[in-house]
Amino acid sequence: MHVNIRRCFVMNKGLSIAEKLFIISVIICITKEYQIFTGSIWKGDLMPANDIGIDLGTTNSLVYSTGRGLVLSEPSVVVYDKDTEKIKAIGEEARQMAGHVTSNMEVICPIRQGMIIDFVVMEKMLKYFIAKAMGRRAFRKPRISVCVPSGITEIERKAVEEATYQAGAREVFLVEEPIAAAIGAGVDITKPFGNLIVDIGGGTTDIAVISIGGVVVSSTIKVAGDAFDQAIMSYIRKTHSLFIGSDTAEAIKIKIGTAIEEANPQVMEVKGRNVLTGLPKKVKLTSEEIREALKDATGQIVEAVHGVLEKTPPELAADIVDRGIVLAGGGALLRGMDALIEQRTGVNTLTVQNAMHVVAVGTGKYAEIMSRMES
Repeated sequence: MHVNIRRCFVMNKGLSIAEKLFIISVIICITKEYQIFTGSIWKGDLMPANDIGIDLGTTNSLVYSTGRGLVLSEPSVVVYDKDTEKIKAIGEEARQMAGHVTSNMEVICPIRQGMIIDFVVMEKMLKYFIAKAMGRRAFRKPRISVCVPSGITEIERKAVEEATYQAGAREVFLVEEPIAAAIGAGVDITKPFGNLIVDIGGGTTDIAVISIGGVVVSSTIKVAGDAFDQAIMSYIRKTHSLFIGSDTAEAIKIKIGTAIEEANPQVMEVKGRNVLTGLPKKVKLTSEEIREALKDATGQIVEAVHGVLEKTPPELAADIVDRGIVLAGGGALLRGMDALIEQRTGVNTLTVQNAMHVVAVGTGKYAEIMSRMES
């Protein structure tokens, strides 16, 4: 679009300076809007729509944009006001309120152990996260991929799609978690090679052999990061007569948690409430105790990996021996988890970098990869 400003002024010689300046500003605005509309420039807050990936997790939900990287990471929590029958807070704000809610409020975690237990709340949470991630940057609707829980039903799949379209998507993809984890970990899923992905999330552990963009063999168990926390809480209550909360259990897991025996066990002081007296109490824990507490949970994950390997076709199994097992998800950060799987299976096991984010990253890149495979 080209406008001859000089010709405009020649045709309107009687205009004042102020009127001429006003005309110039109008012409500039019209020209810029035209350029944006036709795609000839991309400036300011108006940007071409990027693909968006959403990892709807049991504990946390993450949003990844192909143009901006990880743009949102918030707890999958909602605070509901029973008096007004409206949602009071979502995400991080809801988490901060969770320990201080009044009797007329309810803390809701709409996703538990890979299953949507409150779909109405999940739908509102999904829309909130999408709106917050998109902001005002895009004037064109984005393609949105959603990594859905493993236990989702067909009816729920359709409802998630509809909610995502309503939130502003021009195209919606639903992604299986192991596929997203593989893409985020840098695995080329389009190649005819077998790749074994173990994604230890908050509510579930998803294990799958992937080849040529699809899942060949898979298994999902409801043992993951949250189960680790529960196991630690239960062990400390039984062996030390001490009540601790989930936040403390999480801190213990991060600081001294381990899946294997260590030459030099670590020690941590923990505070809680005495089971017998109800009074405050503190004890010292060792990493060996936490290994013992987690022994059953980590053992179930190893058994599930073993079971998938037993069902894998020989050619793909040979690929996995050569390429190794890829470990992802927040639960994969438990110290020694990769070493334990390697010990029990005899297959080289590697925990990917940014293990907590790979599912969100892979989900964000999914639409582009599927488009390339179909072309």
